[in-house]
Amino acid sequence: MFHRHARAACAGAVAVGALVLASLQGTASAAPTAADPAARSAARTLGTAAAAPELLDAMRRDLGLTLPQAERRLVNEAEAGAAAARLQRHLGATFAGAWVSGAESATLTVATTSAADTAAIRAAGAEARPAAHSLAALEKAKAALDRAALRGGSAGVPVWYVDVRANSVVLAAADPAAAESLIARSGTDRAPLRVTATTEAPRPLYDIRGGDAYYMGGGGRCSVGFAVTRGTQHGFATAGHCGRAGTATSGWNQVAQGTFQASTFPGRDTAWVLANANWTSTPYVKGAGGQNVQVTGSVQQPVGASVCRSGSTTGWHCGTIQQHNTSVTYPEGTITGVTRTSVCAEPGDSGGSYISGSQAQGVTSGGSGDCRTGGTTYHQPVNPLLQGYGLTLRTTTGGEEPPPGGEEPGGTWAAGKVYAAGDRVTHGGAGYVCLQGHQAQAGWEPSNVPALWQRV
Repeated sequence: MFHRHARAACAGAVAVGALVLASLQGTASAAPTAADPAARSAARTLGTAAAAPELLDAMRRDLGLTLPQAERRLVNEAEAGAAAARLQRHLGATFAGAWVSGAESATLTVATTSAADTAAIRAAGAEARPAAHSLAALEKAKAALDRAALRGGSAGVPVWYVDVRANSVVLAAADPAAAESLIARSGTDRAPLRVTATTEAPRPLYDIRGGDAYYMGGGGRCSVGFAVTRGTQHGFATAGHCGRAGTATSGWNQVAQGTFQASTFPGRDTAWVLANANWTSTPYVKGAGGQNVQVTGSVQQPVGASVCRSGSTTGWHCGTIQQHNTSVTYPEGTITGVTRTSVCAEPGDSGGSYISGSQAQGVTSGGSGDCRTGGTTYHQPVNPLLQGYGLTLRTTTGGEEPPPGGEEPGGTWAAGKVYAAGDRVTHGGAGYVCLQGHQAQAGWEPSNVPALWQRV
């Protein structure tokens, strides 16, 4: 984990949306297509928004892109994410994962266990890849490994994850025998599993040195993740290893700030701090040069998408999402459900923000390497954190606490609720199924955002 050292409250600015409000209206039985003119028009409209210079500069520096390429990549990734969600819904049990590739094009590839799906995938503008194992089968195998690790530990196996590109569950092991032991204890099918050697030794990177992010009462510092509200209360989400419930914090200016209300670590790496009346939540992440990066939502982006991290030690750095639903073992225990990325980080960055375009992705947990030689880091996805603690993400497009009751008249959809892919709601007399995980907000009603909801 990476503790934090920020000079100002988290800020940073993005405008090119990582969410395209594409109007891909259809039914569960209809294959998505790439030719919907309304969807293309919506993407072009969002693509014309001016991206914050610091975001594009960091992508240029860390991903080797020109500024126009960075802008196009954000738009293309948003389109690909929506298309992948629709194809997953359409293919069902034969869906074997999706990813984007290409420095600028964000070409979408969708894997399937059925050759009969190829035409539908290509019709949606994606490349088809045959696969032996469905995504559901891979995730089932990984879940068995998770249970075995929780029961008997996973020393010698620091990381394991579903690798959709390789159509396998990868166990990155410092000790191959330990990996085989974990597999045997899991009782899962060996066919989709692959053991690879690693020298990686991920760990929480506690930093007791002073800084100007936020400080824990017992010593040490961490990074603010994302500003949140809970009713009329203000605070922020961060990493669980930074403090336990009751731990007092002071801010970057050494002024009394708040108290940890809840914390989970290991198992998950989540926490939230309730601020006192002197502090106000703002919808920003600190970007390069201290500029504000806007947070407009929390739509989870696909494997291969660009993602940037804000941390108090190393500032603003970008990379790509490598795998979702990863398990990683620190000396303190196993963390499950984190996202693995190629973004670098160092001690002092822990708890900090991961953001893709303007969409909040997660809070920094831990990793290996540094920002001089490169490394691998893991972030705790923000949507489960918000849902687990009943928090509302502060955004520039809403993010206020929903009114009591929360339900939209005539339906079960509610602003402020976290929805996962596959969740079903009613709204305005119609039924909808969620395509991409997110926290709902006013203006994102199912009928308004077909990139997030499909009518059924």
